[in-house]
Amino acid sequence: MQASFEDAIARSHPTGLRRAAVRTLQVNVGRRCDLACHHCHVESGPKRRETMDARTAARVLELLSGSPDVATLDLTGGAPELAPAFRDLVRGARARGRDVIDRCNLTVLFEPGQEDTAEFLAAHGVKIVASLPCYGPENVDRQRGRGVFERSIEALRMLNALGYGHEGSRLGLDLVYNPQGPSLPPDEKTLEERYREELRQGFGVEFHRLATLTNMPIKRFAHALERDGQHEAYMALLVNHFNAATIPALMCRHLVSVCYDGTLHDCDFNQMLELPLGAGARSIFEIDDLAELEGAPIATAPHCFGCTAGAGSSCGGALA
Repeated sequence: MQASFEDAIARSHPTGLRRAAVRTLQVNVGRRCDLACHHCHVESGPKRRETMDARTAARVLELLSGSPDVATLDLTGGAPELAPAFRDLVRGARARGRDVIDRCNLTVLFEPGQEDTAEFLAAHGVKIVASLPCYGPENVDRQRGRGVFERSIEALRMLNALGYGHEGSRLGLDLVYNPQGPSLPPDEKTLEERYREELRQGFGVEFHRLATLTNMPIKRFAHALERDGQHEAYMALLVNHFNAATIPALMCRHLVSVCYDGTLHDCDFNQMLELPLGAGARSIFEIDDLAELEGAPIATAPHCFGCTAGAGSSCGGALA
């Protein structure tokens, strides 16, 4: 019998998992990506064509204008930079005084048509959160494809040259680590120190901080677990390491996820499973201020154990 996440939450929060004030609007602008990583919960890749249209992008900016408490627009994909709406969303959010995060895979910066993307991001003060699942080539190329590590390092050097990642710089550059297989991430601070030493000494690369993420047992990673006969063991690992101390900081409490088609979800993982927003609103066209969602229930499922296991996991890294 599969463990119940709702029961695990109820032991410390009898009223269930509920929303706090929304601070971040996370928008998945499309599924297209130049990579097809083994762990990708979005199952994105070069052949995907789903993308946000101009009408939906304009509505995202309207919702941002109507939600004064939301400080950050967080753009993800696929490779968000490949979506036609990407730059309009960046410009619109910055014009409204909001911070913008670009969840960048680094290699996209060398794709045709992206030659000026790094300069565009720097000019608009966009924070970059870049996936780099190891500080050496073997593990990165195994997970993300041949030659990806080398191109990632080249991209990081280019971003450093633009001012990203240096101590005191306004141009934020964070890196993201996820395990190679069915295990929990190591201690975030200890791993960050190792990353900094290896990347600085080996490649002359600087960054601000490292975020460790747990692989979610959904979509492409779940298929790999099932193929290798490890799904049950991995779920048991997550359940047995449930940590109630992570609950106050769970990203679903402070973030709303928007699909490229405008549908609303409690997080990016729920979006990929097509779990609608627990609060009831189904799309960005049904709500005018995200503050309306405060106190509403959050939709959950067994994969949520991934965010509460060990030190916890979120788009910003460990939670506890």
